[in-house]
Amino acid sequence: MLAHFGKEGIPESVIPKISQETLAEMVGTTRSRVSFFMNRFRKLGFIDYAGGAEGGLQVHSSLFSVVLHD
Repeated sequence: MLAHFGKEGIPESVIPKISQETLAEMVGTTRSRVSFFMNRFRKLGFIDYAGGAEGGLQVHSSLFSVVLHD
């Protein structure tokens, strides 16, 4: 839903901004695993990720398509 599955358009910023530590707690893994997958998704072109305090996350609809079909 965050990636607007089935709709064309430019990526949008995902709100709220959360840390990798918080995301890791939410999904029950370590921060290093979250970082690993975030970098992998970025390299594959599924997300644009600018880390740091002011960085944001943009999710491309193609990521949601891949997740739903796997």
